Amino acid sequence: MTANPLAPDWLAEPADANELVREVWARSVERAADGVIEVGGVSATELAARYGTPLYVMDEADVRSRARETREAFDREFAAIGSAAKVYYAGKAFLSAEVARWVTEEGLYIDVASGGELAVALAAGVDAARIGLHGNNKSVAEIDRAVGSGIGVIVIDSVEEVGRVAEAASRHDVRQKVRLRVNSGVHASTHEYLATAREDQKFGITLADAASIVELIRSHESLEFIGLHAHIGSQIFGSDGFGESARRLMTLQAQLLEGGPVPELNLGGGFGIAYTSVDHAMPIDEIASALASIVAAESARLGIPVPVIAVEPGRSIIGPSTFTLYEVGTIKDVSVALGDDESATAVRKYVSVDGGMSDNLRPALYGADYTVRIASRASDADPALVRVAGKHCESGDIVVHADYLPADVRSGDLLAVPATGAYCWALSSNYNYLARPAVVAVRDGQSRIIVRGETEADLLSRDAGLTTAEQRNGNL
Repeated sequence: MTANPLAPDWLAEPADANELVREVWARSVERAADGVIEVGGVSATELAARYGTPLYVMDEADVRSRARETREAFDREFAAIGSAAKVYYAGKAFLSAEVARWVTEEGLYIDVASGGELAVALAAGVDAARIGLHGNNKSVAEIDRAVGSGIGVIVIDSVEEVGRVAEAASRHDVRQKVRLRVNSGVHASTHEYLATAREDQKFGITLADAASIVELIRSHESLEFIGLHAHIGSQIFGSDGFGESARRLMTLQAQLLEGGPVPELNLGGGFGIAYTSVDHAMPIDEIASALASIVAAESARLGIPVPVIAVEPGRSIIGPSTFTLYEVGTIKDVSVALGDDESATAVRKYVSVDGGMSDNLRPALYGADYTVRIASRASDADPALVRVAGKHCESGDIVVHADYLPADVRSGDLLAVPATGAYCWALSSNYNYLARPAVVAVRDGQSRIIVRGETEADLLSRDAGLTTAEQRNGNL
């Protein structure tokens, strides 16, 4: 069969459009003998029948194992060089009370980036001392609540925050631990919106300004400076960027040691995951080993103590754990001209589903690519190039730009889009008044809701122009 010329160069036509590329799916996902996809021993058809679609389906054991393996890898590699490591789960990727409990039970700390995320972690029973607070524009109220809760560390993002955090700490009669976020200038190879260490952006301060701001921090009795923080970006493959960032930060750290202790160094997160068959994520063991080697070598070169290293993975822990389940609605074969010769055409099959950019904004926001498979059956039909579209009033409402499904894909089929655990539910919206889907966790043949899906009644309950009676009369 001739490959469709509309397919991107990286996408190879599969011999079998039912095949599950292992790296992009949660570890317990498999296709059963009847052709239905199962996760944690629960079938996709059962999940759709019980909870409806769209639906985020999360493999709890997968989340826990990735969290545990990350902690163990960093513990092992940094113990080998005479130091220690702290692994913070980056809550911005996905945060709920259950997930907060899972990752802390596996020995991780939690990083939050807003008052709301802090509230979730605290409500879940997470020890405040194991929480770090980020953010480029923390409100006075957020800072005060964080300090008052006994938060472990606050990452200072600007010179203005020094005084705000110091005042809150004085008010609560505590000595608050802080880190200073600096832009290392490392230009990570990722989407422009995901690169966070470049000089022209909203986060952190420059390396050149860091020493004077650390001096200011140290001038406040209510603050304890524990180290620098950097984050070079997200969805990064390999360790070279992290290594170069570490070298630059440790050179600054050696300078700062002349004025007092600098016990820790936070290298951030952003470890990439596989979304398609051509993505190959660096194993976490190799990342930890590479960073430990670099930190040990730089400590020796600079003649300074090996710092405690902190990292903040989110996507690499939660991303692969989840797929989103949709139901197919309409299908359209669209004839597309190839170049300027309108007589030369190829067919792109548009498969529309009952969700879209309201449950996965990443393709529209970043041009992100995803994989898709029929979840409710297998098929021996030839592969056909498809574009999975959402139901929103935007031409850019695309869930999967390009992949192959069996050519007999039809209305009523269930589709599963893997690797949607990170930044999908977290970025979800009510665009076109769609209710945000539920999040279901599966483990050992059992499923349960960990975030309730919204209803139209939930949406209308916030509309101050409606009365309770009107809502009742509308059966909402």
